Amino acid sequence: MCGIVGQARASGAPVSAALMEHMCAALEHRGPDARGAHVAPGVGLGIQRLRVIDIATGDQPVYNEDRSVAVVLNGEIYNYAELRAGLERRGHRFVTQGDTEVIAHLYEEEGPEFVRSLHGMFAFAIWDERRRQLVISRDRVGKKPLFYAERDGVLSFASELRALMEDKTISREIDHRALDSYLTYLCVPAPLSAFRAVRKLPPASTLVYRDGKATIDTYWRLEFAAKRTVTDIEALHEEIRERIRAAVKRRLVADVPVGALLSGGIDSSAVVAAMAQEASGPVKTFSIGFDHASFNELPAARRVADWCGTEHTEHMVRPDAIEILPQIVRHYGEPFADHSAIPSFYVSRITREHVTVALNGDGGDESFAGYYSYVQNLVAGKLDVLPLWLRRLGGAIGHRLPANGYDRSTLNRARRLLTALPLDAGGRFGRYMSYVDEPGRRRLYSSDYLALLSESGSEPERVIREAWTATSGVDLLDRMQEVDIRTWLPNDLIPKMDIATMAHALEARSPFLDHELMEFAASIPADLKLPDMRKKGLLRDAVRPWLPPEVLDLPKQGFCVPMAEWLRGDLREMAANVLLDRATLDRGYFREDAVRSLLTRHERNEADNSNMIWSLLVHELWHREFIDHGAGSSQPAGLVAA
Repeated sequence: MCGIVGQARASGAPVSAALMEHMCAALEHRGPDARGAHVAPGVGLGIQRLRVIDIATGDQPVYNEDRSVAVVLNGEIYNYAELRAGLERRGHRFVTQGDTEVIAHLYEEEGPEFVRSLHGMFAFAIWDERRRQLVISRDRVGKKPLFYAERDGVLSFASELRALMEDKTISREIDHRALDSYLTYLCVPAPLSAFRAVRKLPPASTLVYRDGKATIDTYWRLEFAAKRTVTDIEALHEEIRERIRAAVKRRLVADVPVGALLSGGIDSSAVVAAMAQEASGPVKTFSIGFDHASFNELPAARRVADWCGTEHTEHMVRPDAIEILPQIVRHYGEPFADHSAIPSFYVSRITREHVTVALNGDGGDESFAGYYSYVQNLVAGKLDVLPLWLRRLGGAIGHRLPANGYDRSTLNRARRLLTALPLDAGGRFGRYMSYVDEPGRRRLYSSDYLALLSESGSEPERVIREAWTATSGVDLLDRMQEVDIRTWLPNDLIPKMDIATMAHALEARSPFLDHELMEFAASIPADLKLPDMRKKGLLRDAVRPWLPPEVLDLPKQGFCVPMAEWLRGDLREMAANVLLDRATLDRGYFREDAVRSLLTRHERNEADNSNMIWSLLVHELWHREFIDHGAGSSQPAGLVAA
């Protein structure tokens, strides 16, 4: 696991070696073991390496035999040994024992299309000296990030936004469409970034930059249309277990210690159970807990650890976790308000003290239907038979129901269900995925900011609507899962874990994000995934032989923090001081009365405004870090038209 940077110049002008050094230095936390660079006329590639495989000879960049192809890689290629064997049979000569060199030789033979042969998590860059072209690419589901900026015959890229912005020729002008989307989803959805000049390369995409022009091709898409015939449910359960085992086994290959992040939920527990079967000794597991019982999964994690015979380490997170917020803001490089990043940072820190690689359960909910929104939309779908006027009446009643201060309460879930009734299935799902809908944002924004957003054409709801329209599946559940895999997963869940782990030079591997396992899950008929409307019911039944029954039947908690309570207690004063600070309000984004109302109603327990308060807090701290005091910033504190 590493961090990569680079720049290509169509003119062939020299790339500054000092720039490569500065960009690499900003990624040193991702790869503290070695730094490498390839600088030649018209190109510069840089790498910060975390040594995981081939510790002795695997430093990068790597080259083909005549050094006409140079490669830097962030990630792991799990099938590199098989690929290498085939290349050696065809006469290619290798000088390392690692996975990166396979990329150089495959590219020689197949060009950019070779990426289809890779099985792993990766973002890589290739400089082809003969063709004078740069090739950058990301893995199928977007495990490894890649930001890029193209302007005036120059393309720069980096694994993190903060490193990319070390290139001072990239404009710091804010993309207000991105910030509007951020306040809708708590993250900036791809391909947008917080800066207008910067974009995220989408998952499963390859960008080729040649003669000053960039072309992007998509090489993979998860399809839900083709379904397998299932006649024996027990045989299906066995195949699920075997595929999980195979995905876990691929991710145990390393020349450094390997452990697991154990939340106590079904997904991470299944991963740990499979590791215990495949590993030669006790698995090292690591868990985070809270002093709020509704959010504390330590007892369940401890039970799984005992059941699987792991060496278990626990850590308790309390409201003083706010001290980590500046680190979160700095590492993400753009606003990111999924507050489960807090426990992710802490568990990564304690895990890195013991191991260099950690497996986790990310992706299980998306492939095996683990979210409450799936059940809620399926229930709402059954009510589509009601006349529209009656569903509209239900929506009006929902808007009048009082919030009781707890977002996951039965009352608040009923409010979400009722208010979404008048919408079609795609609209309902978009509503479930939005933390703040368009009317809520309009009440919050100043009139000047509303005018600016209107001018820029901002419409965050298009993110879900367009993904919904493009789905390949027919069944409602398939379509919801496909939208999540195309939006929520690469925009929020994956970046959260990548940044949290790599901030501590910890490599995270996710067996449930194995693309073959995901393709298998997508082929399972939708009506089998939620037996009796039990979230992840099929997966629970499949892994029942592996785990203690009292853990299997626990309700999903998610890797969350008691933010609502924290913001009514120890964090209340800090949030008010930041959000009502004159400098914050003078930026011109938000109405002061609306911000005060958010804080007051939350403090009085009249509503759970914790997501909005936290997102505004991160928004402001990001401004202070990257706009007010950011290196090379030319952006004034007030509003600038996008």
